[in-house]
Amino acid sequence: MKILQQPIQLRQRRRGFHLITNEILQALPELGSFKTGMCQVFIQHTSASLTINENADPTVRADFEMYFSKSVPENDPEYQHDYEGSDDMPAHLKASILGSSVMIPIRNGRFALGTWQGVYLCEHRDYGGTRNLMVTVWGE
Repeated sequence: MKILQQPIQLRQRRRGFHLITNEILQALPELGSFKTGMCQVFIQHTSASLTINENADPTVRADFEMYFSKSVPENDPEYQHDYEGSDDMPAHLKASILGSSVMIPIRNGRFALGTWQGVYLCEHRDYGGTRNLMVTVWGE
C-alpha cells in the first residue's frame, strides 16, 4: 500500500460555497499512480467546512449559502462567543453541521466522483483568510 500526504493552501474567498475539486487535483500529480484507493481531504479550521455536492449549476451553491444563513443566523443575542465578530459563532456552528473532511474513492488514478459531484470549500466567514487543507491518499 502507498500513502501520500499533501498540504494545500487555498486562497482567500468570500463567504459562500466554492468548488475546489480542480485545485485539489492540481496539487496531487501523484494521484495518477494509484489504481484504487481513498482520498481524505481535511480542513484545518473551525469556521469553514467541506462537503461534496452539485458541480454544474452555480445556483445550488447560492442556495446552500441562503439556506445556512437562514438556518444559523448572525447576531443572535444568546451567543456567548461573539468577540471575533457577528459571523464567527454562526461559522463554527455551520462548520460543525457540514464537517471538516470528505472521503473520495480513487479508481484508475482519478477521483471516482459522480458525474455532477464536486468538492466544496464552505467559507462561513466574511473574511476567513487563506484556508489550509491536509490531503491524505492511500491505496494501491
